[in-house]
Amino acid sequence: MERESMEFDVVIVGAGPSGLSAACRLMQQAQQAEQELTVCVVEKGSEVGAHILSGAVFEPRALNELFPDWKDMGAPLNTPVKGDEIYYLTGADKAKQIPHFLTHKTMHNEGNYIISLGNLCRWLGEQAEQLGVEIFPGFAAQEPIIEDGVVKGILTGDMGVGANGEQKDSYMPGMELRAKYTLFAEGCRGHIGKQLISEFKLDEGRDPQHYGIGIKELWDIPAEKHQQGLVVHTAGWPLTESGSMGGSFLYHIENNQVVVGLITDLNYSNPHVSPFDEFQRLKHNPVVSQYLEGGKRVSYGARAIAKGGLQSLPKMTFAGGLLIGCDAGTLNYAKIKGSHTAMKSGMIAAETVFEALKSGGEGGKELGAFTDAFESSWLYEELHQQRNFGPLVHKYGAFVGGGLSWLDLNIFNGKLPFTLRDGSADHAQMKPAADCPKIDYPKPDGKLSFDKLSSVFLSNTNHEEDQQCHLRLKDADLPLRDNLPKFDEPAQRYCPAGVYEVVVDEDGSKRFQINSQNCVHCKTCDIKDPAQNITWVTPEGAGGPNYPNM
Repeated sequence: MERESMEFDVVIVGAGPSGLSAACRLMQQAQQAEQELTVCVVEKGSEVGAHILSGAVFEPRALNELFPDWKDMGAPLNTPVKGDEIYYLTGADKAKQIPHFLTHKTMHNEGNYIISLGNLCRWLGEQAEQLGVEIFPGFAAQEPIIEDGVVKGILTGDMGVGANGEQKDSYMPGMELRAKYTLFAEGCRGHIGKQLISEFKLDEGRDPQHYGIGIKELWDIPAEKHQQGLVVHTAGWPLTESGSMGGSFLYHIENNQVVVGLITDLNYSNPHVSPFDEFQRLKHNPVVSQYLEGGKRVSYGARAIAKGGLQSLPKMTFAGGLLIGCDAGTLNYAKIKGSHTAMKSGMIAAETVFEALKSGGEGGKELGAFTDAFESSWLYEELHQQRNFGPLVHKYGAFVGGGLSWLDLNIFNGKLPFTLRDGSADHAQMKPAADCPKIDYPKPDGKLSFDKLSSVFLSNTNHEEDQQCHLRLKDADLPLRDNLPKFDEPAQRYCPAGVYEVVVDEDGSKRFQINSQNCVHCKTCDIKDPAQNITWVTPEGAGGPNYPNM
């Protein structure tokens, strides 16, 4: 069977906030100019929103620009923020509330909304289709088409290939989707974005990207404990006990539900750290448990976030396309918000591409106008304002670094005449296991804390079992030969889904087992493996989690 080939003006990879905003903005401009435009969005999830996971407190600035009448259009922004509380946890049952005037102004959420980002993306997908965009859910972009140094589109992955590499009866070759311009909006650590950054040296002269892993649960809680619109953030324990950094969130959404989660910075050095188990411990602190006790956990998920900011942002242009949103790393780490910035990057991309196409251009050019538009936008101004937050916290810790960043942002409005750098990649921070204290994580109680497998079950994760493993090892012997003796094979712990195991067989021999069916597509393994031996690639289309209301 031969590949089917289709031609479009623009192909967008990923139906997240940046990709869908770009698609909508392109079609809005085409309609205003009475010009024909063909736009296709390729989404690896089973439906739009299936793979979308975020906190999320949402700042509507970009949405106001994209759809000024979004309220009348029924956008699912149902819960305005009504209160902010920030705590520093000093132990398993201790906490100190931080006065509002001492908190970073970037954490003040007046005018924002608590949302399900997945539901917002479903709504944006509906708007895009009404505007004439073609959306292909269940089709995983596998690799870029690059000819003579120009990106010409993408290839989607083959379906029906067995684990042995042979074609099954259900075999269907992937499609060749060609375009004048291709926008890559895969989200954090996009696997094609990673290839493009390497191919075109887009990160030359930039700091390494920095990451965190966000783990999230959705709970039904008793009505008497529910405070719709309340936003709670914490820092400190339990991460401080393991020398790690990050913070938690607990948001009261509608329908007597809360979302609760923990973001662990992936620059931690102790290989015994398990972000999943840190999250389970967190939920026993009274600041969190007071809301969850008597409730029921109904969903679970995990996703890496790119938080390096402006200094880690790669060049976003190359011949034939653009890298946008979290695929590039436009999240504002000081706000812990990336949806509005991703949307704005998509809108700037759309406006740039439309200008290049409206005069009948053939495409394939490098869109230098995007860089000019980006650097003159409020998006760039916002990222520039918070540029020193991450390096200060990483270099000087939560107290000193947090205090210095408070002065930078609250007093000087991010206008200090210097830019700090953070040149150490997260995976390079790990120390030998023998040099680090072991961590005795308590067993889950089945009421507030749980194990990985029951958690993965709630993510509705499913993959075709007889397919090629999408977690590729450059050196299959390295996990047992190098990582196990030196780091106690940390993949067993940094993965929040139980994908990686060191199994001892009856004869005493050990083997490194990859349970790829469990993978929730968080990409942490691709980021944190100390030898950078694991490469995450897209599995068959529609595989992975199916997040409801996340």
